[in-house]
Amino acid sequence: MRSRARLFGHPVHPMFIVFPLGLLAASLIFDVISLASGNGDWSLAAFYMIAAGVVSGLVAAVPGLVDWLAIPKRTRAKSIGAIHGLGNVVVVALFAMSWVMRYDSRAHTESGPFVLSIIGVALALVTGWLGGELVDRLGIGVDEGANANAPSSLSGRPAAPETRVLREQETRV
Repeated sequence: MRSRARLFGHPVHPMFIVFPLGLLAASLIFDVISLASGNGDWSLAAFYMIAAGVVSGLVAAVPGLVDWLAIPKRTRAKSIGAIHGLGNVVVVALFAMSWVMRYDSRAHTESGPFVLSIIGVALALVTGWLGGELVDRLGIGVDEGANANAPSSLSGRPAAPETRVLREQETRV
């Protein structure tokens, strides 16, 4: 099923998810470094990374929702997509709560916000796997007819080769 939210021929949701995933995961790593080193600068960096991760997560959710709405009803993909999306909303909410709890002590990693970040990253691993299941196993967001010799998405031509080309390839095999 081809993605509905596209830019220059490619699905937008996968382009956007790298930002919240990277920022939120890195914030947890920075918290660990801060706790291990005692250097509050790492906690401060984590604080700002969480803010950027939450905002970019909300941005990434919009094309994800557009794509989910286009998935046929009563399919495995629809239910996996719902779990993926709702799980990611929980991830963003956990980090948003972590950010609010850190607000008064930005340069110090406290246990409550740190635990929320750990839970958020663990859940993001699960929801990320579900996103991979949607694309790699269920074909959501993939051009119909995608193949190793498909023309560029900027060409305006479909990914599926013409029937004549398929017949020629079959006779060669």
